[in-house]
Amino acid sequence: MTIAAEIRKFVDEFLLGYFRLFNYIHFKMKTLTFLFFGLLLCPMTLLAQSADVLLQKVADALSAGKDDYAVSLFRQAADADAGQTEMFYWTSVGKATAAAPRLAQELAVCYRDKRNYDKAYLFYKEWLQYYPEDVSTLVACAEMQMMRGETKDAMKLYEKVLALDADNLQANIFLGNYYYLQAEQKKKTLEDNYKKIVSPTRMQYAGYRNGLSDIYSNGYSKAKGYLQKVLQLFPSTEAGKTLERIKKLEKEMNN
Repeated sequence: MTIAAEIRKFVDEFLLGYFRLFNYIHFKMKTLTFLFFGLLLCPMTLLAQSADVLLQKVADALSAGKDDYAVSLFRQAADADAGQTEMFYWTSVGKATAAAPRLAQELAVCYRDKRNYDKAYLFYKEWLQYYPEDVSTLVACAEMQMMRGETKDAMKLYEKVLALDADNLQANIFLGNYYYLQAEQKKKTLEDNYKKIVSPTRMQYAGYRNGLSDIYSNGYSKAKGYLQKVLQLFPSTEAGKTLERIKKLEKEMNN
C-alpha cells in the first residue's frame, strides 16, 4: 500500500464517515433516477439538447444580471452534460463575470461527485484564483490532490489551511498521519539497513541512533503535535492509538 493510499485510509477512519456515505448514496440515487426517467421519457439525443437549452438560458440569465438563476440552471446543465457545460464555461463565461467563480465551483462539485478528481481539482483551482484564502476550497483542493496521489502537494495545501485556520480538523488529521507514515517508512528502511550489518561498530551504532533521532524530530514529533490537536477537536480513537505508538517509541529511544 502506498503512502497516499494509507493516508486516505486514515483520513476516512478519522472523519465523520457518514458525510461521505450520504454524498455517495445521494449521488447514486440521483444518477439512477436520472437514467431511469431519461430512458423512459426521452432518447439519449434529447439529453444533449436539454443541456443546450439550459446553457442558452444560462447565457440569457447572465446577460440579464440574474446570477442566482444562472447558477441554478448551470448546475442542471452540468448534471445533464458536464463536458458540454465545461466547454460553455471556457468559451462563453468571461473571467470578470460576477458569477464566474460560482460557476467554477459548480463544475468542481459536479466532477468531484462523478469521481473525476483531475477535473474537480482543475475547477477548485479555478475557484481559488478568485478567493485564494478560502479555507473550504483549499481543503477541497488538498483532498482532490490526495485522491490523485499527489500527497506532497496535498501536504502543502493543508499546511496553508492551518496557517489560516489552526483548528481545521481535516488538515490536522492529514498532516498528523502524513508525518507519522513517512516516519514509519524511514524508520523501517533505517532498521533494515542496520540489521544487514553483521558486526556493527560503535560508529555505525551511533549513526543508527542519530538516524532514529532525526526521524523522530522531523517525523514522529511533528505527527504528535498535529494528532494532539486532533484529539482537542474530535475524540478520535485512531489518533489516540497512533499517539500511544509514538509515546512507546519515545520510551524506547530514551532507553
